[in-house]
Amino acid sequence: MNASHDLSRLEWSLCGWTPEYWRLNRAVEAGTVADAEVGPIPARVPGSVQGALRQAGLLPDWNLGLNHRLCEWVENRHWVYTATLPDEWFLPGRQHRLDCLGLDYVGSVWLNGRQVGSFLGTHAPHTFDLSPHLQPQNNRLAIVFDLPPRWLGQFGFTSRVREWKARFNYSWDWVPRLVQAGVWDDLRLAVSDRHEIVRCRVTTSAPAGAGALRLTGAVHQADGDRVRVSLEGAAGTVRQQEFPAATFVTQGVEWDGLPVELWWPNLEGAQPLYRVAVSLLDALGVEHDRCERRVGFRQIEWRACEGAPAHADPWLCVANGRPIFLQGVNFPPMLPNFADATTDDYRKRLTLYRDLGVNTLRVNGCGIIEKECFYDLCDELGLLVWQDVPLSSSGVDNIPPDDPASIAGVATILESAIARRQHHACLLLWCGGNELQRIDAEGRAVPADLTHPLLARLAEVVREQDPGRRYLATTPTGPRVHGTQADFGKGLHWNVHGPWKPWDDLTQWAAYFAADDALFRAETGSPGASPQTIVRAYAGDLEPMPVASLNPLWRRHSSWWTEADQFAAERGRAPADLAEYITWSQARQARALAIAVGACKGRFPRCGGILLWCGHDCFPCAANTSVIDFHGDPKPAALALQEIWRRRP
Repeated sequence: MNASHDLSRLEWSLCGWTPEYWRLNRAVEAGTVADAEVGPIPARVPGSVQGALRQAGLLPDWNLGLNHRLCEWVENRHWVYTATLPDEWFLPGRQHRLDCLGLDYVGSVWLNGRQVGSFLGTHAPHTFDLSPHLQPQNNRLAIVFDLPPRWLGQFGFTSRVREWKARFNYSWDWVPRLVQAGVWDDLRLAVSDRHEIVRCRVTTSAPAGAGALRLTGAVHQADGDRVRVSLEGAAGTVRQQEFPAATFVTQGVEWDGLPVELWWPNLEGAQPLYRVAVSLLDALGVEHDRCERRVGFRQIEWRACEGAPAHADPWLCVANGRPIFLQGVNFPPMLPNFADATTDDYRKRLTLYRDLGVNTLRVNGCGIIEKECFYDLCDELGLLVWQDVPLSSSGVDNIPPDDPASIAGVATILESAIARRQHHACLLLWCGGNELQRIDAEGRAVPADLTHPLLARLAEVVREQDPGRRYLATTPTGPRVHGTQADFGKGLHWNVHGPWKPWDDLTQWAAYFAADDALFRAETGSPGASPQTIVRAYAGDLEPMPVASLNPLWRRHSSWWTEADQFAAERGRAPADLAEYITWSQARQARALAIAVGACKGRFPRCGGILLWCGHDCFPCAANTSVIDFHGDPKPAALALQEIWRRRP
């Protein structure tokens, strides 16, 4: 039987080096760390360099005051993770492969002082054949992280982006610059006898309420090998079939009319899940390899919203024949150093969203293709996932790159994401990126579309590899980026973004949403201060008062979300103290979001849904548009929205 060993069980050490100096004294060989500038220190895998340094007392808590500025030196070193691989993992005559599900961002892999290969890119796995470099005992593995790109942050030129690393790490309006390095997802040693399942792709649907399953794959096989496929649920085996391995490769599996229970989005029904098991057997019936996928059966269709223009995109989501209102949030990465987020962290956050009544999460293009546990939990909790490709606007220009290398690079990321995630029942749609634009004939910035070669190539990838799912070139979509009150009633607002900040005492805000004609809103928000306990706990040596855009505490990520001027306009004075401002700010956010979400849901099925920017804080912002704070607790806005989210449309 082939095996897979989890490298998180090993004792890892981490050293930091002046760039390239580790090469001079063969530092990637066992035990040679005398000239390292930092370390060796213990490290966790998966885990970030920053997390290991902070745990060792070599970095301050970047959440306090302006300490994040004291962490930027980490970007200017090379970092080397090392561990000794257990002798018993290696078997004669087998292939030994290192599967790296997430490396951030560029570097090389070494075994026993010899380079095995190099890696580049955060968003797709990397695989290395260790077999040619093995020695009889004490195999020493090293993963070297090179210098990351200098700037990929919120502001700049999307057309010039060429590095495929998470951009939010370089600062956004909800997090300062904290550029992660390290192993951000699982490391595994795969041991194969070359009777192996090398690809297994599963999709499910439920036309007319009965289950349908499609499975394709590839195997390394010997004469006489067979493949056994089974579908199992809580009540036992639903269907099982066995056939020659060659038949599996050439024909795949197509099962229709399966007697299964349907998977429903949150609040619409239950989330029954099934296990698809694929076993590779030799002529004697001995199992050599096994691949498993957990799936659910549901049918997603898209219809035109009631009263929509005849040529508009369909924005009414129909799940298992029932139109549903898509309600939820944009889901930022859990932490700036997202390598350190655990399955328990995800479970706590996602369970809260479920309990609040959310049914849809959008993973925004400024972030990542999330960890497998995220999608597993969303399957369990009934949370639909709108998945952006990691590409986003930049302010100065928002036009995607169009050179052949960039098109190929982003297409590879999407191909990898589809291969790894398409079996999940929660996965709603693929999107080419966040707020990508083109310039129309009138010189106006409008949503990008399939006339752009990169976005057209991504559409081709989805059409070929996941044809049952919707693909959007970008979001917003349609004739307009934002919903403009002067243009309401003209059929110009299909899927729009904004507004993110009320501009008055909420009278005009309420009038705006009362007149709204958008078919969908993929981003809308309103700022709200964090609780006083969080503001004070993470102020460091900064003073929380006055509440002002010039106060470093309120502008360390962005001063956009500080509404001191609005407070003064309403009260005729500045806040008397921090508690007064926070009480006012949180109540204002709760009212504003209740107005927006309530109005959109009240128009269903003329409006298909509204998603807020954003769900939660990954940094202790003094104020942000999040509805869940840095500690994972709901702000008053989340509790106000709970009443609306859990209400039937």
